[in-house]
Amino acid sequence: MGKFVIKAAKTGVMFNLKASNGEIIATSEIYTTKSACKKGIASVIKNAPIAGVEDQTQEGFETVKHPKFQIYTDKAGEFRFRLRARNGEIIAASEGYKAMAGCVNGIESVKKNAAEGKIEDITEEKK
Repeated sequence: MGKFVIKAAKTGVMFNLKASNGEIIATSEIYTTKSACKKGIASVIKNAPIAGVEDQTQEGFETVKHPKFQIYTDKAGEFRFRLRARNGEIIAASEGYKAMAGCVNGIESVKKNAAEGKIEDITEEKK
């Protein structure tokens, strides 16, 4: 079972969604408050399982309505995805994948793990 791990960042708090094997499969933006971070997690839990997939690596790709995962290539030529909520805001993003299949598997993992993910807050542990 996956889990959301809330952790301190230099300028606020953020979360990582980890798969059951401990791998980070999605990362949030940096939030100014823990409350806002928890709202971001709630948004991922709500939106990820129902989000469509928009493959922006294809020429003339079909636009998908929000919520959606967008697959794109980064400057290094790796495949990445970002999850956009119903309002279009980016609520989670992936690391780079060498192959498209890995990126697609990452999206499926986010859908599965977000739906059943527990929340672990480690912001207090390192004091």
